[in-house]
Amino acid sequence: MIRTMAIRRLHGEDLELFKDMNTGIEDDYVLRVFDQLTEGNNRLFGLFINDQIAVIGGFTLFKKRYAMLGRLRTDRRFRGQNLATELNRYLIKEAFHIDGIDWVGANTQEDNFPAKRVLKKLGLTPLTALHGAWTDNLSSLSNDQEQWQEVYNKDEKKDWIQGAIIDTNYIFPYACYYPFPTSWELFNGDELDHWRFFENKQRTRFFILKTDQKKHHYLHLVYPWNDLHLQTGIWETTQSVYEDIVKENPNEQTYIWVDLTKEAASQLPKNHSFTLPSPWVLHGITKEKWERMN
Repeated sequence: MIRTMAIRRLHGEDLELFKDMNTGIEDDYVLRVFDQLTEGNNRLFGLFINDQIAVIGGFTLFKKRYAMLGRLRTDRRFRGQNLATELNRYLIKEAFHIDGIDWVGANTQEDNFPAKRVLKKLGLTPLTALHGAWTDNLSSLSNDQEQWQEVYNKDEKKDWIQGAIIDTNYIFPYACYYPFPTSWELFNGDELDHWRFFENKQRTRFFILKTDQKKHHYLHLVYPWNDLHLQTGIWETTQSVYEDIVKENPNEQTYIWVDLTKEAASQLPKNHSFTLPSPWVLHGITKEKWERMN
């Protein structure tokens, strides 16, 4: 039988083809949200061998500038044939052909060496490693310290963003699992209206609290320095906001999430209550670099 290979975009009606894949993943979330991953800012593609999906993968668009690769699944019967590399190469090209997209990234766990080798081969370079730390109780870190003051003025929020994030080339965790190289595009919607900003009394530090939903609901804390362990009042402020959210949504499981560099994670006190999974490494490539390579 002649073997043919083709790549095409997937749609909701391709769910049955995805179900026929033998990925070895139990309770795969992609199965539950397949329709969503083929609509809106999401793109999902399949690499077909003859009429069978051998690999799927896709990307999500953010702020009309960024594309994040993900959802890579390989049928176990087709592993070891570099098909995932072939599909990712196609995905990067598709993303950069979308008007306005000038950065493509991917997250992979630090110990996933095969995935890291693939990303390196495709020109994506590592940018940062972050622990997605989460907890539902900060009492072990709270010491009844004075809470930080909330910032309501939009211009003051912009000043904090400019000085602590834009000017420092900080990798900004726009959402849980989705950090990006910083730019004003990440804040040009209604983010500054909906995200809550807090500053210390000396006005030398600030942090952001925003809500997010993946499998669970999260109160996402963003603090753009590595001296979290030296700051008093952050945990008390966060716990207070968290408790209000829990009261308003008693039937929903909600966690506190904070992205921590290895340095910041190592400085947490021994009695902290955070779950610290293996860090994820953010890789990325600019359109300019990709065009030079191709």
